[in-house]
Amino acid sequence: MSAPPVLELRGLTVRFGSVAALHRVGVSLDGGRITCVLGENGSGKSTLVSVLSGLTPHDEGELLLDGVPVRFGSPRAARAAGIATVWQDLAVAPLLSVWRNLVLGAEPTRGRWPLRRLDVGAARETAVRALERVGVTGVDPDQPANSLRAGERQSLAIARALHFGARALVLDEPTAPMTIAQQTLVGQAVLRARAEGLAVVLVTHNPRYAHLVGDRYLLLARGQVAGDLTRADVDSDDLTRLMAGGEELTALTTRLHELHPELGER
Repeated sequence: MSAPPVLELRGLTVRFGSVAALHRVGVSLDGGRITCVLGENGSGKSTLVSVLSGLTPHDEGELLLDGVPVRFGSPRAARAAGIATVWQDLAVAPLLSVWRNLVLGAEPTRGRWPLRRLDVGAARETAVRALERVGVTGVDPDQPANSLRAGERQSLAIARALHFGARALVLDEPTAPMTIAQQTLVGQAVLRARAEGLAVVLVTHNPRYAHLVGDRYLLLARGQVAGDLTRADVDSDDLTRLMAGGEELTALTTRLHELHPELGER
């Protein structure tokens, strides 16, 4: 019997008043796979991130972790369950040093009580190794995080998630706006997370970047799943056209459900 997905949504619905921000969304998020979530503004991408990160409770349906229904009451509860969220503008604590950001909440110490003290040397070494693990080198661990480039800040947040043993990694528009070099840094870190078995959810507005790093593409429209595709289903040009929605996306989704009836069961 195969292991259940790390995270799974079954018929998940979230309402704000009379408006359904998500309506009966179903998707399996497996370890060692990058699922890119795409859609226009208002499609439900941000609400999906809020549910996974513990900010917003769902109203109907189920959110399962390792096959067990869960309901996170706070971001802390989601983090404790192994779900790390990297927000576009809040990836790190900007005024703290790189090493402080990396070990925050679990700082290494030396000595015995009452003489126990922070082991700054070990913390610096840990930060350097953790960043090298995701492909970022040459960073001074004592420099403040706000002196890093955007791609380095996002990579630092991903390195922290890996260091603390996250099971799932949720990234909210991690590459907007970034240069090509910065996007490359983030891409390296994301691919490293996949290689280490994390279930990665990457929300993006860029279909070409999504096709470059993703294994699977969840297209949302008006809070519903408008497409559930893999790299075998579409190339980057197809994905770009489908982002515009319309009849082409509807026709493709219908055809895929005819060929793969199991898609309708999620």
